[in-house]
Amino acid sequence: MEIEFVGAAQTVTGSMHLVRTPHATLLLDCGLFQGHRRESIERNRNLPLPVKEVDAVILSHAHIDHSGALPLLVKQGYDGPIYATHATHDLCAAMLLDAANIQESDARFLNKQIDRGVIDSDRVDALYTEADALQALERFVAMPYHRSFEVAKGVRVTFFDAGHVLGSAIVALDSEEDGRTRRLVFTGDLGRTNMPILRDPEVVPGAEMLITESTYGDRLHDPIAKMDDDLAETIRRTFARGGKVIIPAFALERAQEIVFALKALRRSGALPPIPVFIDSPLTAKITEVFKMHPECFDEEARGMITAHDAPFEFEGLRYIQDVEASRELSLRADPAVIISASGMCEGGRVLHHLRTTIDDARNTVLIVGFQAQHTLGRRLVERRSRVRIFGMERERRAEVVVLNGFSAHADRDGLLAYARACQEQGAVKTIALVHGELPAQSSLRDALLAEGAPRVVIPVAGDRLAV
Repeated sequence: MEIEFVGAAQTVTGSMHLVRTPHATLLLDCGLFQGHRRESIERNRNLPLPVKEVDAVILSHAHIDHSGALPLLVKQGYDGPIYATHATHDLCAAMLLDAANIQESDARFLNKQIDRGVIDSDRVDALYTEADALQALERFVAMPYHRSFEVAKGVRVTFFDAGHVLGSAIVALDSEEDGRTRRLVFTGDLGRTNMPILRDPEVVPGAEMLITESTYGDRLHDPIAKMDDDLAETIRRTFARGGKVIIPAFALERAQEIVFALKALRRSGALPPIPVFIDSPLTAKITEVFKMHPECFDEEARGMITAHDAPFEFEGLRYIQDVEASRELSLRADPAVIISASGMCEGGRVLHHLRTTIDDARNTVLIVGFQAQHTLGRRLVERRSRVRIFGMERERRAEVVVLNGFSAHADRDGLLAYARACQEQGAVKTIALVHGELPAQSSLRDALLAEGAPRVVIPVAGDRLAV
């Protein structure tokens, strides 16, 4: 068995890893690359994959940087199965269609600006359409956690709970070679322990090679209780000066976590009388998918459902779906909390809210998730004085607050603990660090080696490793 690292190698976007066995070639994840617009378009349009050789796709979870290139893969000729958990399948049904819709909508908007001479650029095309997304969804095969299934002769896969987002899976891939079975474990994105809503990540026994994400490999998260306090303080401070709080949030998991936290803060009296808007049709759809999968919840969240206390609803919260209502919301002057996608500010309705609020010092942009290099979200985290939104430079006067403690990714200690547990329950010979930037990966590699890991590699795109 050999692994070729195609995407998310020394970066956090575009997750793709080819697994070649004597029996079949498999693709772990097929995510969109996010970064500079021109670079992203070029890299996503020309997938660096031997599409005709891929026999099956194994999808760890529904986030677009892991699933968003599936319509492109199918559009370019892939006609095999796409295996995922039931919840991931249901989420992708909403998310891939939404991604196509956003790309088509943004292309129309940008082309109007270009035609009017507002933006000096060539006209743009959507990467894929809703029809392309539907074709990809036809390839999905949903499988439960813990049930081993054959994806090719001599190759079996088992999904374990990754605790990252609803339906997220750690992939155990078993390949029969030369009379013995070798096990590769791929974490996808690894969740945190003791977080609200979802269960903790499961340790997979028997791994010989561990491919693990490393997003926060060089830092620790603040306790969730502190994040709740900081969230409330940020809202109170912005409300006092008559401003809006704009929260760019991934529609999957992060938005639900923030709503869950706001519900608790509102109940405790920690929030001022400020309305909260979820301006994301996708978030509304995903929240409905959450309600369909209580089997993924932890005991606290299941208990709320049993008590008919809806985890994602509270007085003063409104979900916005209509486009005209979204426009009115972006123009309203009174204080409000607005949660909108996309999480890295690279598309979606959040751009319209940022466009109308970024130059007003009364407002706050609250960052609650990791921001990849070269994204608008990263430039906001860096608190640049000027940012480009829809092709136009704008003065940033709004306050920027970063609360990484809401992250659904394991931090440095969590990643070390998981690798340690896998070594204790297996015979791990190699640990490969993916889905992280090089400083974080280097720090994590040094810590793993100091703990006695036999071999730790940080692959670049195109590297191949034998299991």
